[in-house]
Amino acid sequence: MEIERKWRMEKAPDLPPRCRLRVEQSYLCLYPEVRIRRYQDLDQGSEHFDLTIKSEGTLAREEVIKELTAEEYRTLAALLDCPPIVKEYTNYAYGDHVLEFSVVDPGSETGFTYAEVEFPTVEQAEAFEAPAWFGREMTYETPYKMKNYWRDTRLKGKGG
Repeated sequence: MEIERKWRMEKAPDLPPRCRLRVEQSYLCLYPEVRIRRYQDLDQGSEHFDLTIKSEGTLAREEVIKELTAEEYRTLAALLDCPPIVKEYTNYAYGDHVLEFSVVDPGSETGFTYAEVEFPTVEQAEAFEAPAWFGREMTYETPYKMKNYWRDTRLKGKGG
């Protein structure tokens, strides 16, 4: 189960970063959500790949993640005729939580920034009081779901 809240954070927080990643993310299916990702650790130079299946939902949804080999990832990515979403993640410690700040499609006209925090329970997620500098909460705003952003920016004019 994935339980997370999201905010439209305009700039990176003034906290020491824990790690930085560059992620390429594409969707094989939108209903149910089936995505592939390539993670590049910008500090250590390593990379890994996964396939994720997610149920519908906003605050909480089922999630299954399977690690992929580089070859499996490349084979699946080759099935798509559109570019992946590029995200630059930076993780920060924020109290007992990890705050993940993301720059989506850096430098593009459609790109944006946001932050998310994952929680172990729905009750803890609902009880969390975000400071004002987190920005406007967008947990329940469907245009900011990555699958919808991918559909709207990658499949426009392709029948999607």
